[in-house]
Amino acid sequence: MSTELATAVRLAVAALCGLAVGIEREWSGHASGPHARFAGARTFFLLGLLGGFAGTLADDGLVPMAMVFVAGGLSLAVAAYVMAVTRGPGADGTTESASALVLMLGVAAGLGHLVVASGAAALVVLVLAEKTRIHAFVKQIGQQEMQAALYFAVLSLVFLPILPEGPYGPFGGIRPRGLWTVVLIFSGLNFAGYLARRALGEHRGYGATGALGGLVSSTAVTLAFSRQSREGRGLESPLAFGVLAACTMLIPQLLISTLVLEPSLTPAVTWYLLPPLVVGAAWVVIGLRRRAPEGTTRGALVDGNPLQLGSALRMALAFQGVLVVVYFARQWFGDGGLLATAGLLGLTDMDALTYSMTRLVQTGGSTAFAAEAVAVGMLSNTLLKLTLTLTLGSPAFKRVASTGLVLLALASLLGLWLGRSS
Repeated sequence: MSTELATAVRLAVAALCGLAVGIEREWSGHASGPHARFAGARTFFLLGLLGGFAGTLADDGLVPMAMVFVAGGLSLAVAAYVMAVTRGPGADGTTESASALVLMLGVAAGLGHLVVASGAAALVVLVLAEKTRIHAFVKQIGQQEMQAALYFAVLSLVFLPILPEGPYGPFGGIRPRGLWTVVLIFSGLNFAGYLARRALGEHRGYGATGALGGLVSSTAVTLAFSRQSREGRGLESPLAFGVLAACTMLIPQLLISTLVLEPSLTPAVTWYLLPPLVVGAAWVVIGLRRRAPEGTTRGALVDGNPLQLGSALRMALAFQGVLVVVYFARQWFGDGGLLATAGLLGLTDMDALTYSMTRLVQTGGSTAFAAEAVAVGMLSNTLLKLTLTLTLGSPAFKRVASTGLVLLALASLLGLWLGRSS
């Protein structure tokens, strides 16, 4: 591509970024009427083009002239805001801020960052167009959610960087930063589940509730729903699909955990977990196609503590204990003993097993073996849930839940075969 053509493309992208924002401003009525702001589609188009010229000048080494162009565009936005304020209260400055941003997006496009400029412009248009929904969302945020978000920010941005990497001590050692990462992962999942349950409301059915509860503990969902099925309220089928949704949600949760903690383990684990994920997703789709009975609620699964930090801390301590068990199992029995240990750990806590396997890979262990251990734990965990449903559930609940869990177990066996063959 010739230099002239490349420059033309940059200027075109810069101008189109401004035009897109300007069209939204006119469409939303901010550029017309008695309280019209200073810029519409044409002005934003020209501002984007001005920024594009400034960027190309800077790219050619003419930085002082580029700064004059940018300063002129910014002074126009500032002057427009001052005039809006003098006309009376209520000036929010959104249009003026958007014009300044369009100018800088034009500069980015002029410098050759076309993807960044166009993507940012699309995001700006979306945010401007969704003003009503964004304001409604902000009004729904309560003090509890805001405090939880601030606490999570402090825990992740302040505490995590200052913790040492480790390891310290015997039996594989303690890695403070790694353990705190586990705390953050579970606190974040708890918070996400809390927000999602609030957004879904009280009457969206047990399938969605089970899927969200599965982000925290699919075993807890299985236990709670199995007991509720014996209350005889005609909710056995929705409760059963809720259990299957929770079990299915466990699989992407495990994949995300490996991706965060040890990305090299994720491809190997995917081969093992893909069959049960497909089967579980099919059951979830079947459950979602069924209309949830009126009056279904979230029940005991709603937790008033969004982060559940205490639970996450206890989980991290349990993980450290699991690491010690895995360390001794590998020292005394080798890989065969570790697979048996993985089966036992899967009965109680898949997350602890997954974390210990990521640590195993990080300390030089086999990726293929660690993935197989996760798959063995997944199978034993599914068998435990099958036992819970058969022992505690009502007859109608058992028929649906046990059928799905048996299919999940068979799919897990297929995943073990596929994983070993890959």
